[in-house]
Amino acid sequence: MPRSPSCVGALRERAGESLLHRVAGPEAHRKRARIHGTPGPRWFGPDRPIRVVHGDASMYIGGLAALLLQSLHPTAMAAVAAHSGFQGDPWGRLQRTSTFLAVTTFGTSDDAEAAVARVREVHGRIHGTTPEGVPYHASDPHLLGWVHVAETACFLRAHQRYGRAPLGPVAADGYVADMAQVARRLGVERPPGTLAALTARLTEYRPELRATPASRAAARFLLSEPPLPALARFPYRFLAAAAVELLPAWARAALDPPATTRLMLPLARPGGRAITGALRWVIMAPPPPRA
Repeated sequence: MPRSPSCVGALRERAGESLLHRVAGPEAHRKRARIHGTPGPRWFGPDRPIRVVHGDASMYIGGLAALLLQSLHPTAMAAVAAHSGFQGDPWGRLQRTSTFLAVTTFGTSDDAEAAVARVREVHGRIHGTTPEGVPYHASDPHLLGWVHVAETACFLRAHQRYGRAPLGPVAADGYVADMAQVARRLGVERPPGTLAALTARLTEYRPELRATPASRAAARFLLSEPPLPALARFPYRFLAAAAVELLPAWARAALDPPATTRLMLPLARPGGRAITGALRWVIMAPPPPRA
């Protein structure tokens, strides 16, 4: 017997609430109301590409791909492993990152400035030495630049493959330019402002990138040991495969993903489309930000 509309609606609401609280934390509704409901000027107007990309369900795939790609910079990965609570508090890290992206993309200018100031203050306290003896500081513009270009490339690539409305060439350049505005405020020097410049900058970083025990451990954790309920693990495999398939071939080889993920790669694209479609179904769109 088919389910009644009220039953389907209740299922959708429960799934949406569970996802929202996983991604945004226990105060998800309060954060959402402040970000989208507070009147005032914003860094990005309603027509900007950054709002299109960051408001789409494809960000779940792009975000996972970005974490995997970022881990291939040994110095950046050492800092993450030592200071971010990567495995000890993965949901907290996800919630902080998603809130920062939402505030800087959709929130008021004042709230966005405050969010950047908090991140810069945290970065100022993070420093140490890699297992190979290389000193690092989280506020190093070069390391910040790597994190920025990796996430910009992965967010955009995921949107172009799985987004509801892929961007044309002009809008894709606009997205890179929008992301550069946030990056400058975080301390990135000369962030790329076009897709061609982004591609070139990624190539410049390539000689510094390699897998380490920490990056492979992070990949195993993210791909095959996620802190999820049993029922969510099967669909997550499709999301994980889509994220890995999004990476350049050299990055996939370097990370050596678990066999379960490798076996799913032939289904990565149809699986990624199915997952983003399901996520769109359960996510209730927020109200448009107030000017």
